[in-house]
Amino acid sequence: MTVATFSFELYPPRNAEADAALRRALIPLVAAEPEFISVTYGANGSSRGVSLDVLRHLLQNTGVQPMAHLTCVGSSYAEASRLIREFLDSGVTSFLALRGDPPAGVSEAEIDLGDLGSAGELVQLIHRVQLEREPFLQHDVPGFPGAKRIASGRPVTIAVAAFPNGHPRSRSRAQDLDTLLAKEAAGANLAISQLFFDPDDYLAFVDDARAAGVTLRILPGIMPVLSLQRLTRVLELSGEVAPRDLQRDLAAARSDEEAAEIGIAHATALARDLLAGGASGIHLYTFNRSEAPLAVLAGAGLLTRKDIPA
Repeated sequence: MTVATFSFELYPPRNAEADAALRRALIPLVAAEPEFISVTYGANGSSRGVSLDVLRHLLQNTGVQPMAHLTCVGSSYAEASRLIREFLDSGVTSFLALRGDPPAGVSEAEIDLGDLGSAGELVQLIHRVQLEREPFLQHDVPGFPGAKRIASGRPVTIAVAAFPNGHPRSRSRAQDLDTLLAKEAAGANLAISQLFFDPDDYLAFVDDARAAGVTLRILPGIMPVLSLQRLTRVLELSGEVAPRDLQRDLAAARSDEEAAEIGIAHATALARDLLAGGASGIHLYTFNRSEAPLAVLAGAGLLTRKDIPA
């Protein structure tokens, strides 16, 4: 029986205080031994340097695999290639390839896609840059001093986004599935779902994806929402339908602590249902905090209480 995995998403800190808070949160998150930790990437590369700093910290100070988010909207092939090489040269070999959103104030109709018009094209470019940079490696042959065995260069993990409730620009479920198939054909070997609040949304999407021929892992993304204000903001950004029960319960909370307990309980129940339905793991959006994601993992049976760092 395959053991379910878990992973975390962080965002790059915007100032010294936020950076210190992130470093504190990383201690228990890393100690939980996730499969990987991904680090988001601002629109048009606005946080490239800070994102790379966090990724380097993970590489140099932990045993956790870091995953770099990459977007391609508005980039030329040369610009995107330089950025990919910069991450690879730093030791990063896992990526989440995204087309990306338009810059603030720019509508979808006005967007300059640049040379790369889709996440699938970015996936292909990452593989191409890696192959050009490291076409093969030489390994020692045990028992034969001086002998070398040629093998292909280090493989890269390239994740892409999946949309259980449809991409905002998609016309149908069939189009979403065709897009995911195209990403896999381009070389993606993992998918991470965008936000949803009902387990059936994810489980039905995975069933449809398998029927359409998608074979890569599709990890469900879960966000512990700890306040009504945050839920409102998340719904505005994602366009998801409001989860009425969570919205009602958060509105009735008498304190921040009670609201946090409600959000953790909702995310925990969601995680349990997903794992029971066959999900191979859970990807948690952390908001650069450790308490809520670790509590969800413990409640879902992926960590025991003794595994949670003090």
